[in-house]
Formats: sequence, C-alpha cells, structure tokens
Amino acid sequence: MSEAIAFDTHRFVKRLTQTGFTETQAEALADEQVRLLNTNLATKENLLQLEGRLRERMVKLKGDMEWQMAELKADLLKWMIGAMIAQTGVIVGLIFGFMKLFMGT
Repeated sequence: MSEAIAFDTHRFVKRLTQTGFTETQAEALADEQVRLLNTNLATKENLLQLEGRLRERMVKLKGDMEWQMAELKADLLKWMIGAMIAQTGVIVGLIFGFMKLFMGT
C-alpha cells in the first residue's frame, strides 16, 4: 500500500529528541504518526477512484433524468391534447346552443 503522504520520520525523531524525548519515545510517536496518516488520509489513487465513481453516478443520473423528462413530456402532451379536445367540444356546443337560442332552429 502506498503512503498517503511523504513523512520524514528521521527528521521527526530528531526534532523530538532535541526537545527532550528519549529516542524510544520519539520513534514510537513517529511510528504512530505514520500509521495515523496512512489510515486517515486519502491518497491520490483513492481520490481518482472516487472521482471515477462520481462521474459514473453523474452519467447514470443524467440518463435517468432524461428518461423521466421524456415521460413527463409525453404525459403533458396527453393532457394538453385531451384538454384541447374538451375545449373544442365545449365551443362547438356553445355555438350550437347560441344558434338554437338566437335563430330558433
């Protein structure tokens, strides 16, 4: 497994021993620091894999959204055509009604 970041353990141990830690204490802290960094930080490879998965999901969502839009358009057209037919029927009925009323036919 590749390390998450480059961590200079020698420099870390040297700095700790200069400030009063024993070499054993400093080495133990350096080892723990490396372990924590490697288990908690994402590598470039991790980020690239995540980016790939996100791109796949975005493409899938876009396709799903286009499919839903097509279905909504079809439903809207059905309703509009139905409403136009109903309005035409009402207008024709009104015309015949007015003709009977005013022409007495």
